[in-house]
Amino acid sequence: MGSILCIEDDPTMAAHIAQGLQGAGYHVDIARDGQSGLEQALTGHHAAIILDRMLPELDGLAVLTQLRAAGNNTPVVVLSALASLDERVRGLRAGSDDYVTKPFELPELLARLEAVQRRASGVTGDVTRLVEGELELDLLARRVSWAGKRIELQPREFRLLEYLVRHRGQVVTRSMLLEGVWDYHFDPGTNVIDVHVSRLRKKLDEGGAGGIVETVRGAGYRVGGEPVAA
Repeated sequence: MGSILCIEDDPTMAAHIAQGLQGAGYHVDIARDGQSGLEQALTGHHAAIILDRMLPELDGLAVLTQLRAAGNNTPVVVLSALASLDERVRGLRAGSDDYVTKPFELPELLARLEAVQRRASGVTGDVTRLVEGELELDLLARRVSWAGKRIELQPREFRLLEYLVRHRGQVVTRSMLLEGVWDYHFDPGTNVIDVHVSRLRKKLDEGGAGGIVETVRGAGYRVGGEPVAA
């Protein structure tokens, strides 16, 4: 098992989480405020991060934003008592890999930690890269390139592209993306998919891979396969 960083200012909650993680075989580092948590996240080598939403010194979303801006792609599970749909969407858009609302059960938190680590590894069996024409995804390094030129993507954008390429030639529906990329088993009724697809396309366009993600009107998106008439 790897090391988990828990950024939680409530000592009782932090101890509860640490005890559960240690019982599952993890080593646990604890930070009690956002600033020290960010510093530990940037300097340490953690398999995943548990990040409280409301923290002293630096808010959880600010920690997450700075972490991603620094190029750190460590999987992050946000913990929060803010359970509204808008807050969950804010957390996901800021770059979190999952969002767990308080109160929660430790078995669920452990399961979600395992899930985000599996998604971050991007490796199934012996597959370490995906190729679609000039597009290449290195699943170990979490890097994307087009004709050898690197394209910088955020973690969620990488997973979105990975999911589409793994399903090359298939029409991928909104429901499939919500479950496969966001781990949602319900439609949050927002444009979160449209926003991320738009950002992904912009970066692909800038990297020379324009048009590789195709919209299938009224159905979803597709990478590869026969062109669809407009």
